[in-house]
Amino acid sequence: MPRVKLSVQTEPSIAYFSMEIALENSMPTYAGGLGVLAGDTIRSAADLEVPMVAVTLLHRKGYFYQRFDPEGRQVEESAEWAINDFLEAGSERVSVDLEGRPVALRCWRRIVKGITGFVVPVLFLDSDLEENSAGDRTLTHFLYGGDRRYRLLQEAILGMGGVRMLDLLGYRRIERYHMNEGHAALLTLELLDRKGSEPRGLPGVAEVNRVRRQCVFTTHTPVPSGHDQYPLDLVHRVLGRQFTTLFEDPDLKEVFCCEGVLNMTYLALNLSHYVNGVAKRHREVSRSLFPAYPIDSITNGIHCASWASDSFRKLFDLHIPDWRADNFNLRYAIQIPIEEIWEARRHAKRPLLEQVNRESNAGMDQDVLTLGFARRFTGYKRPDLLFHDVEELKRIAREIGPLQIVFAGKAHPNDEEGKSLLRKVLRIGRDLREPIRFAFLENYDVALARLLCAGVDVWLNTPDPPHEAS
Repeated sequence: MPRVKLSVQTEPSIAYFSMEIALENSMPTYAGGLGVLAGDTIRSAADLEVPMVAVTLLHRKGYFYQRFDPEGRQVEESAEWAINDFLEAGSERVSVDLEGRPVALRCWRRIVKGITGFVVPVLFLDSDLEENSAGDRTLTHFLYGGDRRYRLLQEAILGMGGVRMLDLLGYRRIERYHMNEGHAALLTLELLDRKGSEPRGLPGVAEVNRVRRQCVFTTHTPVPSGHDQYPLDLVHRVLGRQFTTLFEDPDLKEVFCCEGVLNMTYLALNLSHYVNGVAKRHREVSRSLFPAYPIDSITNGIHCASWASDSFRKLFDLHIPDWRADNFNLRYAIQIPIEEIWEARRHAKRPLLEQVNRESNAGMDQDVLTLGFARRFTGYKRPDLLFHDVEELKRIAREIGPLQIVFAGKAHPNDEEGKSLLRKVLRIGRDLREPIRFAFLENYDVALARLLCAGVDVWLNTPDPPHEAS
């Protein structure tokens, strides 16, 4: 077991905002990589004793439950879950004025405990309260659901409501507000509003600079559709005059408004003193997209203890006892006998193939090279690239050796191109037969991702450069 020091819990000085966070597989409060990264960041912060509190929304209906009709079309259903089994309800209430009316919010709590016992609280904001109208009660229900209005209302709840809830709960020593993507950028307006020279007064350049020193921003996508933009008439209706006057002030207009719209990425860029991409290549792409801004890079990482398979955890515990406390010690894995690594590898592969065969009756074999592709289905990720030349793929399998292919992933409900790619991959997969075995596993989630990462021999990543952030 790792040698750990006894910790003294300190009051959080960092507030980490993310629209999605993956803490447990049975909590559908995430859609994909952004949420998985957020969950790993929180677990790592707890292990490293980073004084942090996280803020997100309570997605009662989740992202969506995926199934397919007989023609291979994706069908989305609500992903219901037992909230009380995972979260503790708080009685505190804040409200945010949206579309000229107060929307009440409460929060639910989840405590993430690190290896030393240090904890990071995660707050889930919830608008499903009796005092709210029927429509307002659903504002936090669906992750990335609804139309543009619904999304802006959600982002106002996350950013503005999140700052107010932190204040109410007594988090008085927050020094940094970290925006994990632009969804939370409206927190900057809330910070400005309370820092105005007069109550509810219009902030000046000095106030903008003070807020900028408090905020940091991680951008994740170089794809234009990943940067939320809202027309100013919608912003005016949702946020009201107290905020939209910022977009009209000649001294501040360029800070808050980009080409006549509220662009959440530009808002976060303009009101953060530090900005990073999530890989060195992504930094360069982001600098080309936003040349006026200094953008650093911090390469995406993982919480190793969460993603290592059982067999490799045991192997690391035996040979590298401190690996959980200091992942850098995994460099000593080079000293582990190759026979032990191979045996751990075989054990890691078995659970995946058992699930594949149970769900798809594909008859996959432990000793056959297994390829895996699992991510959101959308055009720039090119999930069909492997099947560009099916006959050549079959020739390789016949002449070089047999192949097994496992796919998983969801298309966004509004992404018709992604849904079409799903149907195409399913159709090709059904037609492959021997010498290539194929399976598509529905409802890609964290549990399935762990099986796939541990079990496949080759992990495929085939995006159209430079559209994949990392």
